[in-house]
Amino acid sequence: MARRRVLLYLKPFDVYPPRPLPGASSPTFPPPPPPPRAANPKILSYLDDRCRVHKDTINLCKSVLQGKPLDWISVQRNHLSNPIHDVDLVITVGGDGTLLRASHFLDSSIPILGVNSDPTCSDEVDELTEEFDARRSTGYLCAATARNFEEILDATLAGSRHYSELSRISVKLNESQLPTYALNDILVSHPCPASVSRFSLRKRSNGETSRLINSRSSGLRVATATGSTAAMLSAGGFMMPISSRELQYMIREPISPTDADKPLLHGLVKQEQHMLVVWYNQEGAVYIDGSHVAYSIQHGDTLEISSDAPVLKVILPEYLLKQASL
Repeated sequence: MARRRVLLYLKPFDVYPPRPLPGASSPTFPPPPPPPRAANPKILSYLDDRCRVHKDTINLCKSVLQGKPLDWISVQRNHLSNPIHDVDLVITVGGDGTLLRASHFLDSSIPILGVNSDPTCSDEVDELTEEFDARRSTGYLCAATARNFEEILDATLAGSRHYSELSRISVKLNESQLPTYALNDILVSHPCPASVSRFSLRKRSNGETSRLINSRSSGLRVATATGSTAAMLSAGGFMMPISSRELQYMIREPISPTDADKPLLHGLVKQEQHMLVVWYNQEGAVYIDGSHVAYSIQHGDTLEISSDAPVLKVILPEYLLKQASL
């Protein structure tokens, strides 16, 4: 039997800005001005510890993989730009953002396992809550941490830990398929958040079309069941069963909606439906799972949004598996 192949996909360290050591000489002349320092030394210690914990988790994952009969390589997430092929499993080390970034390079054939490299410590939060926000990585989709990584990995390789299939969002721009599928959500808006977005939308299914909604607002958000617990929920949406194939949409901060429009500003796009959006600003963007992936749109462009996308195979944490079974 061929050895299984694993890709270790890592959150980089450049998200933790380096600080010069006290007393270190500068190689440039004249020396640059010192960076602003936080007033509370506990914040600096906290940030340094986050970097250390992340590094320790990466080293642990590499050590565990080294001891398994696997062929594996590691890559930092900002060094990968092509679709992932020829591996049997992708392991992400970081948080939900790292797992989301990796998902953009995966089709429906390769499962993904997330390792939360820097989980929140409740005791630390309790101790520092009056000084600053000491929450760390949420890791909502991450099944493993440093404490149980080897156990979860062994169960996954043995086949006793099964993957779940999560719905994603497909976007067509002027009938051309965008190459990136959203696992959480998309945002259609003006690139400047202070500008008004002008667009129209309607839903279509089996030749039947809903009434046209003309919107002046701060944009349109569409979320999967997975993304319904993120920005959509914060904006007043509702949580969906993670196994749902429906999409939830919301027109954000509409300007003077009519009474007839209000019931249609927030709702569902069912699995057999798709949403048609026509953009009326000179410029705009479709943001995929946050700000890192964006596609420009302009006046007159048409978007077709649906759940007609390859599913993503994810090894989910136990509490999400229990929700999915209810």
